[in-house]
Order: sequence, then structure tokens, then C-alpha cells
Amino acid sequence: MKTHRLRRTLLASLLVAAVAVPLSGAATRAAVPAPAALAFTAADRPAERYAANRTALAEAARLAAAHGDRRRATNLRALAGGRLLAFDGRGRGRIAEVFGDLERARRIAVLVPGSDVRLDTYGGRFRRGAAALSARLGPDAAVVTWLGYDTPDTAGPEVLTPGRAEEAAPGLRAFVGLLRAFNADAPVAALCHSYGAVVCGRAARGLDVTDLVLYGSPGTGADTAAQLGTGARVWAGRASGDWVARLPHARVELFGTTLGLGPDPAEPAFGARRFAVGDGGHGDYLEPGGAGLRAIAALVEAA
Repeated sequence: MKTHRLRRTLLASLLVAAVAVPLSGAATRAAVPAPAALAFTAADRPAERYAANRTALAEAARLAAAHGDRRRATNLRALAGGRLLAFDGRGRGRIAEVFGDLERARRIAVLVPGSDVRLDTYGGRFRRGAAALSARLGPDAAVVTWLGYDTPDTAGPEVLTPGRAEEAAPGLRAFVGLLRAFNADAPVAALCHSYGAVVCGRAARGLDVTDLVLYGSPGTGADTAAQLGTGARVWAGRASGDWVARLPHARVELFGTTLGLGPDPAEPAFGARRFAVGDGGHGDYLEPGGAGLRAIAALVEAA
């Protein structure tokens, strides 16, 4: 009982702290203009989408530069050589990028990001991790990034609730369905980092994947792996240096809101298949040469 009360107190404190983060110092800027996301038909193959999105990306970079947002323009231009399966430069942005040959791949890995990843930060550690995983897996695999939702801010209240994940779940299911339409034979593994594990947890029922790999997870919104309602193998790993271990892994109703994301999937009681990912930090799981990269790549290869 004492532990339960402590968790409730910690969660309440986290919510208050998140809501109370001063916003006065944040710069307010007008929305950066960008072309609307392109509409594709089921007949459009990946190569056609890559070409169309490359044109849309160039136009978005031009508009950003004209608007005076040199940072976004530079970030967009850095993606010019990518294979973009989806792109939307409006707002926080949406993007899905393919590393490898999607249609001929013998296995596919979909990376689902956590908090703070948006179009302006996409080209950083998240994208570099995807490239590192692709290099590790080799030409027989395709690695696909899916930034298909508004990720929460680490310093904001949404990161402590499943709301953003619930909104994202249908889009993730639909996206994996699209990948299966392009390549029906390759097994698909969903690799879900941080808050991305909450998204995968919410999407798990009906998500057409063979493996659900959760790492650095603050929870999934479920109490056990069985409650996810998936026939996929559920894996969970947490690096020894990951601060997420210190979170109060609980869930309470507070002020009419579900606060907290439930038990830690990396704990034995959750019932996932655990895997070792070394002693790195929260953002180190796909660092080149790291134990996390080797372990996650091995799971994809065994799918």
C-alpha cells in the first residue's frame, strides 16, 4: 500500500511539473509553409512514391527558406537523397524513409520513434540509428522509419499519458499494411523505442508483424504482454544506463486523466521475452558498434 501511494505521489508530481514548465521562454514562430502531403493510390509502387516525395521535399525546402526558416530548409535538403515513402512538411511534419530495397527484402524492420522526434530533429540520432541498423543487417533487409504521428515532448504532460499513442495506433497499422502490400513475403518486425513502445502497445492488436520489439520503454499501457492481444513475439530490453528504469511504472486515474503507462515491459512479470542490450543510455540503442544494435539486429534477422 505504501509503495502504491508513493507511485501515485510521484506520478502526480510529474504531471504538475510537466504542466508547469515555463513556456514564456519558448520562441513563438509562424507556421512554416509547406505543400500538402501527396495522395497516392494503391497502384503506386515505392519508386514512384520516392520520386514524387523527392519533388515535394525540394518544394518544402524552398518554401522554408523563403519563410526565413534556414534550419528547416537545411534539414530538409539533407534528406534529398533519401527514399521517402511518405512526406508531409506541414506542422511538426511526417516522414517515412526506406533504407534498402523494400520490394525485394527478405525481412523488414519498422522503427517507431519516441518523444521529441519531429521533422526538424528527424535527421539526427533517429535517422542515424536507422542507417546503422540497415548497414548491420545488410542488403537482404529493408529498414523503414515511421514518423507518422505527433510525438510528445519529453518535458510535456502528454509523454505521461497514452493519448498520443492511441491517436497514432491506426496510422501505424495502416502503414504496416502498406508495407505488406509491397512485399507480402518478408516478415516485419516493429522496433519500438521509448514512447514508441506505447504506440506499438496500442497498435498491437491487429498489427501485422511477426515481432514486437520494445526497448527503453516507459510502459505500453498494458499490464502484461498477453494483454497486448497480439500473436507476434513480444520482446523487451532495457540498457542498464537507461534513465527510463527510474520512472514510476504505474498507472492511475488523476483529474479525469489516465496518468502513467503501466508496468515496465523489461521486468519479468510483464511476460515479454527479454533480451540484453548492454549498458548504454536511453538514446544509445542503435549506436554503431553497440550491444543494443547487435541485439536488435539479431532479433530482426531471426524473424
